[in-house]
Amino acid sequence: MTENLRAGDAPARRAFVAPLVSTLLTLPMALVALFYTGISPMACDSCDTAAAHAFDASFRIAWPVFLAGLLGALVLLVCCWALPWRVRNTARRVGLAFAAPGLVVLATLVFTALVDWP
Repeated sequence: MTENLRAGDAPARRAFVAPLVSTLLTLPMALVALFYTGISPMACDSCDTAAAHAFDASFRIAWPVFLAGLLGALVLLVCCWALPWRVRNTARRVGLAFAAPGLVVLATLVFTALVDWP
């Protein structure tokens, strides 16, 4: 039975390593980023009216963009766990695993760039 398997259809040994490492990196990074962006409205507590309005307007745009980035990172994590554990999917799995924490960093940087800080 195993003679009929092609090389790419063989089960991948240690296929769980890349998704596991990515999960252990991505989830804490996402929580820290969520905390950072969640407390960022306090940066404008002592602002005057014009600066507060500019901050609020930019925050209303940046917050959903940031949440979409976190949702994208979660989707990448789910996809990297859900790929069939075959040798032919190893490169895809590792790529998705590296992309998930990168997307958290990118979402945080985009949020920081979109907000009009006082």
